[in-house]
Formats: sequence, C-alpha cells, structure tokens
Amino acid sequence: MRIKQIVPSGVLMGWIMGVLGLASCAYDAIDTIDSQVPCDSTAITYTSAVAPIMQRSCAIAGCHDAQTRSGGYDLSSYRGVKRAHMQGRLLGTIRHEIGYSPMPKGLPKLDSCDIHTIELWIQHGMIP
Repeated sequence: MRIKQIVPSGVLMGWIMGVLGLASCAYDAIDTIDSQVPCDSTAITYTSAVAPIMQRSCAIAGCHDAQTRSGGYDLSSYRGVKRAHMQGRLLGTIRHEIGYSPMPKGLPKLDSCDIHTIELWIQHGMIP
C-alpha cells in the first residue's frame, strides 16, 4: 500500500526548519518586559540611560533636584543616584514596594522599561 504524498517533502522540510529557526531567535539588544514593553538594554550607563529617567521623573524642581534634595536625596547626579541605591532606597521606592515611600510621589510608578533599565544599570556595576 502506497501513501499519497500531500505536501512535497522539500516544502515540509523548509517549513520545519523555519519554525525551528524562529524558535531559536535571541534578542541581544532588546529585552521585553511584561511581554509588551520593548526595552533597549545595550550599553546602559548612567549618562546614556539612567540620567534621562532621573531628570524627567525624579530630579525635578521641588523634588530630588540639587536645590531641594527632598528626603535628603539629590537624584540629579550620578553620585546622588548611586548613593540612594547604596543606602537601599532606590529600587524599593521606584518599584512601589511595601515599606518604601512610592516615587514619584503622588504619581504612577515609572514604566516597566524605565525600572528595568535602572535595575540593569545596577546589575552591571553602575557605570557612569
């Protein structure tokens, strides 16, 4: 008894290889947070990635800028942000964890990509 070939073997093999190829793809420069937010995770330094987040969300007038230093924290500089982390206050506050004062004060927490960027910066040695 002969089985009738429905799909040519070359097409089937090409399809299988394509599926396997897609399944093995890796993203070196892009991380995905919460399965929705793409984050650029290449070359995360304070200057290129963390400072812009701090400037727009934390080191604003009346909060953690160099003049106001709310709560004793100046987050307008590398030294100040590193100090806040070393004192164990930075990640808990931006993640809105229990036992920490959620920041930015009175606003929603930073988006997942910003938080992930700060976490990666810390994990990779807090490069200026």
